[in-house]
Amino acid sequence: MRTPLGAFIFIAIILLLDTYAFQAVKSVTISASSRTKAIVYTTYWAITALVLIAFVVLVANKTDFFPKVVRSYIFAIIVGLFLAKLTTVFFILIDDVRRLFQWIVLKIVYSSKEVDTTQTEGITRSVFLSWLGIAAGTTLFGSLINGFRNKYNYHINRVQLSFDKLPAGFRGLKIVQISDIHSGSFTDTKAVHHGVQEILKEKADIILFTGDLVNDMATEMEEYLEIFSQLKAPMGVYSTLGNHDYGDYIPWPQKGVSKEQNLENLKKTHASMGWRLLMNEHVALERNGDKIALLGIENWSNKARFPKHGRMDLAHKDTEAYPFKILMSHDPSHWEAQVQPHYPDVDLMLSGHTHGMQFGVDVPGFKWSPVQYMYKQWAGLYENEKQKLYVNRGFGFIGYPGRVGILPEITVIELV
Repeated sequence: MRTPLGAFIFIAIILLLDTYAFQAVKSVTISASSRTKAIVYTTYWAITALVLIAFVVLVANKTDFFPKVVRSYIFAIIVGLFLAKLTTVFFILIDDVRRLFQWIVLKIVYSSKEVDTTQTEGITRSVFLSWLGIAAGTTLFGSLINGFRNKYNYHINRVQLSFDKLPAGFRGLKIVQISDIHSGSFTDTKAVHHGVQEILKEKADIILFTGDLVNDMATEMEEYLEIFSQLKAPMGVYSTLGNHDYGDYIPWPQKGVSKEQNLENLKKTHASMGWRLLMNEHVALERNGDKIALLGIENWSNKARFPKHGRMDLAHKDTEAYPFKILMSHDPSHWEAQVQPHYPDVDLMLSGHTHGMQFGVDVPGFKWSPVQYMYKQWAGLYENEKQKLYVNRGFGFIGYPGRVGILPEITVIELV
């Protein structure tokens, strides 16, 4: 067993946060009895101790100690408590800054007088902010716990897209887009099977998958091969690779398999399910006597931490004769960085990748998620002149085993 330096740093941060957040607990229990204070304080620090013990065991034992489903929930609870206390600390910090500013002003204005800065009004305001911080942190933690129930709560988003250049033969084409399956995170085959059945009920003309079939390893699909092999459509099922499909986030080899071999195995997995994996290439789609081009590239991101394997020059080559083009590209940052400025004849781009961060607000007329501060295009439809981008919110999940506000998505697109 070995606990890395990063784990010790995280533990230190947790202890500092807990010590600071404890000020809010003390503030709201200031008028409580000694017995009540003892119970509250003991409970507070006991929870902290249990969280830190669980974290150390989780990190030190890697994948040996807990089953996968238990690991994911423990990790989510630890992160949830961390974020909840961070939220509480934010309100305490506001109060401390307010009191510091008040003290400085009073010292400057009444420098020659004795000043009492512990007025009842000030204490009341401090207690209020402490209660507000605790309430906000508790609400956040409760939302994350409740979100566990939503990870298989598949939501169908229906979108009609109008294009002047769309050939008559493709009017009414029904596309189902899914993205970010992340099979390595699944723990419920029946729930996943239900999601696949929801896709099939749509009777789409074509099904397009825009990357991240697995978390890291091709073997993560073994339990779900039969389920996803059921996906069929008259014009076929097409797929691309996402950043997780390359196995960049774990050390290799794994069980005697190299990183290169894992990628080859993953490509074979797509083929075994009857999916046509597009690797920096295009295919012609024909319907009612008309043809359009479907392009698919490997992962290409404008963010430094993600790979640029995609080759638009190869995928776009010899597509001039097609009046309409659909591009499958996993990362939406590709749209503004390369597609818009250099490939204005790409009419529709389909992406995924962001998951909507699996946390946010997503209601008609308004959507918000922390991920929007990293990705300008992060969920739903975006337009620039005659080009359109649709970002799927993801079929699966990774890291946090749940969804808060941003549900797993099956997109049904009709071209009109």
